[in-house]
Amino acid sequence: MEPEAKGWVVSVNVGRPREVDWFGRTVSTAIYKEPVAGPILAADVNLAGDDQADRRVHGGPDKAIYSYSVEDYDWWAAELGHELAPGTFGENLTVRGVDLNAAAIGDRWRVGGALLEVAQPRQPCFKLGMRMGDAAFVDRFDAARRPGAYLRIVEPGLIAAGDTIAIAPTTEPAVHIGELVGDATPALLRRIADDARVPKGWREGAARALSR
Repeated sequence: MEPEAKGWVVSVNVGRPREVDWFGRTVSTAIYKEPVAGPILAADVNLAGDDQADRRVHGGPDKAIYSYSVEDYDWWAAELGHELAPGTFGENLTVRGVDLNAAAIGDRWRVGGALLEVAQPRQPCFKLGMRMGDAAFVDRFDAARRPGAYLRIVEPGLIAAGDTIAIAPTTEPAVHIGELVGDATPALLRRIADDARVPKGWREGAARALSR
């Protein structure tokens, strides 16, 4: 199927690890992302100028680029009573016009000169609470079921604010971002476990759940 323009990039955000005091201990984190001007190279497992503080749980091929939508930020603004700037949740691409919960694992996005592939939803750690100044925010984020989407870098290229996002849907049946953070029925768990497009950790977790 030919790619179809679905939305565009509002902001490209990057950040390097920094030391932050959190409940009496020093934590290294790169969740603080700032918008950048001009095109940025997406290659290997990162955007140029971006990094992760703890690569045991962050980054890698299936978490190369994190995207979050303006539409979901609008929902949070209503919930929290104030606006949130692009990059607040640590995303690399703030996008508009893309329903990330409806995105299927394996959908491919042509963004600028790069080809990206939807890989998985975000599972937030305590550092999101640290970024928001509220340790309980991680649970609130989970409960909202608006996780955003991680993307693989299939072909390197330059990405900039204003680039359109042309989406080539993957072959159905496929597992969708919203399903991975929704209620897990046995049928869904089987689909997750059997779909090679889904990252290994999710597939193994689904297989364990089915064996119980």
